[in-house]
Amino acid sequence: MTSADSAADSAAAAAADSAADSTGSARLRAQLDTLTTEAFRPELAEIDRLETLEIARIMNAEDAAVPTAIAGQLPRIAAAIEAIAARMSRGGRLLYTGAGTAGRLGVLDASECPPTFNTRPEQVVGVIAGGPDAVVTSVEGAEDSAELAARDLDRLGIAPDDTVVGVSASGRTPYAVGAVEHARRRGALTVGLSCNAGSALAAAADHGIEIVVGPELLTGSTRLKAGTAQKLVLNMISTITMIRLGKTFGNLMVDVRASNDKLRARSRRIVFLATGASDERIESALAATDGEVKNAILTILGGVDAPTAEKLLAEAHGHLRAALEAATG
Repeated sequence: MTSADSAADSAAAAAADSAADSTGSARLRAQLDTLTTEAFRPELAEIDRLETLEIARIMNAEDAAVPTAIAGQLPRIAAAIEAIAARMSRGGRLLYTGAGTAGRLGVLDASECPPTFNTRPEQVVGVIAGGPDAVVTSVEGAEDSAELAARDLDRLGIAPDDTVVGVSASGRTPYAVGAVEHARRRGALTVGLSCNAGSALAAAADHGIEIVVGPELLTGSTRLKAGTAQKLVLNMISTITMIRLGKTFGNLMVDVRASNDKLRARSRRIVFLATGASDERIESALAATDGEVKNAILTILGGVDAPTAEKLLAEAHGHLRAALEAATG
């Protein structure tokens, strides 16, 4: 082959790649044109000319529509939570997967579970496309890879008792859809959370949840209403799952981990709210139970010592109310 032939082949290959890129870009633009979250709102085309207070009022009114959109999906959300709690009660994990804002919201919700509910770090995990660096910086291209999602889940040893929640405002992000499809093949429970109706993500999951909040104030900026909707639903998933797992006593966070002065003060307050005991009795109970709030409450309300409280809670699988019933007959 002559150098001229080689150059011609290279040019042809480059032209083919360019044509493929152009076709792929056109296809993606066509997909975006169909998404509610990407819709352009001509009535807001001159929002930059409004007074600051007026823009704030418009944003506030936009945000007020989010809870209403969620309300319509509550039966689906509740069904997903019941299924998640059943798997976690058998030792399964809850894994949020997503890219960009959706991935960061999953990481945020997961990171709050250990201090709030005393979960182990591996029990609720946020998996973001591009890895931990993507929490604070953009990792270009990571969201486009379903294969990357499969590798990330395999690295965590995804198993049948686990739950994978794919989060994507568009409902088409390859990383989130790929994570759900791969998890389902592995026998795990899957949930797809998106903000567009008829999404590929919801269709791929055992439980599809679609919170349609409408077009954004800034065209395509899904960190706004869509992000708010995702945050609220993730709050529901983690909080109600933990309630079902016995991590609360009424509305008290009795599994709170006292890792700093504020949380130690909160622990004492929780024991007081649950028991009405004196400060001296509370301090004694917490000392006897190595600071375990749930155990301390049981020693006071159940009239048992610390070793018995620990035994009763173990037999009740951590449910304080059941352990208290056993202690008091």
